Amino acid sequence: MTTLKKIILSLTLIFSLTSTYGCNLKVKPEEKETLVAEAYLPENNTPNKHYVKIALLLDTSNSMDGLINQAKAQLWDIINEFTYARCGNETRPEIQIALYEYGNDNLSSREGYIRQVLGFSSDLDAISERLFSLTTNGGEEFCGTVINTSLNQLNWGKNADDLKLIFIAGNEPFNQGRLDYRDATAQAKEKDIVVNTIFCGNFEQGISTNWKDGAVRTGGDYMAIDHNQELVYVETPYDDAIIILNKKLNNTYVGYGSQGQSKITMQREQDRNAEILNDEVAVKRAVSKSSRMYKNSTWDLVDAVEENEAVLETMETSESLPEELKGKTKEELKKYIAEKKEEREKIKNEIKELNAKREAFIAKSQTENTGGLENAMLSAIKKQASRKNYTWKN
Repeated sequence: MTTLKKIILSLTLIFSLTSTYGCNLKVKPEEKETLVAEAYLPENNTPNKHYVKIALLLDTSNSMDGLINQAKAQLWDIINEFTYARCGNETRPEIQIALYEYGNDNLSSREGYIRQVLGFSSDLDAISERLFSLTTNGGEEFCGTVINTSLNQLNWGKNADDLKLIFIAGNEPFNQGRLDYRDATAQAKEKDIVVNTIFCGNFEQGISTNWKDGAVRTGGDYMAIDHNQELVYVETPYDDAIIILNKKLNNTYVGYGSQGQSKITMQREQDRNAEILNDEVAVKRAVSKSSRMYKNSTWDLVDAVEENEAVLETMETSESLPEELKGKTKEELKKYIAEKKEEREKIKNEIKELNAKREAFIAKSQTENTGGLENAMLSAIKKQASRKNYTWKN
């Protein structure tokens, strides 16, 4: 009987440790008890990287043009906010975003009118490009099915410290479709994935059509927004200067390999897409590009060398290089890249300084708008991140 009690005690302690472990949260054993020493995680086994994984599931039926426009415009606010996120007091997490559309007649009925637009990615230009590719068309909106699809298709990982969030937005009843949303949310909870629901319309109507129930089942947040809310541009004296600096920033990128030129083209196209919405979105994108979140080591030599100095040694031929760098020696390349890096850091710092003044200007001249997609998401993200010991610090 004594042995049985010890086994039960050991299992109970193991369960309690694994369920409370958070981002960089150090779990220390009791000095008087050594029964479950094997349950404690050694410091050198703590993952070096932490991720915030966000899957956006957007209704692209006819009535959702406003929602898509908000997502296009406010992506950069969400990215910029994560510039300041920390796991505990140390590691800065990396953000990955996946994108699904659902409820669109142009999508396959056999797939439940659902399409994975982009798997988890930290490529900010690719995320922007996919968002701007979305168009709306009437269809059937099956919330349970799209949640289930994102759970099974995406690589959520197994690190308990990662913040794993689904945001689903739409305006039809949450219980439509063959797959019961309650089964989908139960699966999400089992995988430690929080489902947040954003109803595009009246708050009470969202509750009566099960959107709130879909969120609370995983500890998520239910929100209602005005998806047709107009984007309000607050002009500041610093906007033009930031946009000019952004163009200079582009000139510090050195494309290489098979993707080099196409990625540089994409970078500029996404700048133009932001500018088409309005100058404020262009400014916010420029701020994102000046942050640690904007990394392009797969196609930009400056980022690649910063990540791994040996990358120049492993290049097979000069064919990987842009025309102006072909034929240069390794030492000449290193010098060129170092100069570009120095120029880039200078421009980034200038953008950050101007943006600090811009934000102070806006804070004095505008009452914060709390009704849009951005504010709904950021509020939920911060609350749920705090459960895993994430903090926001400069």
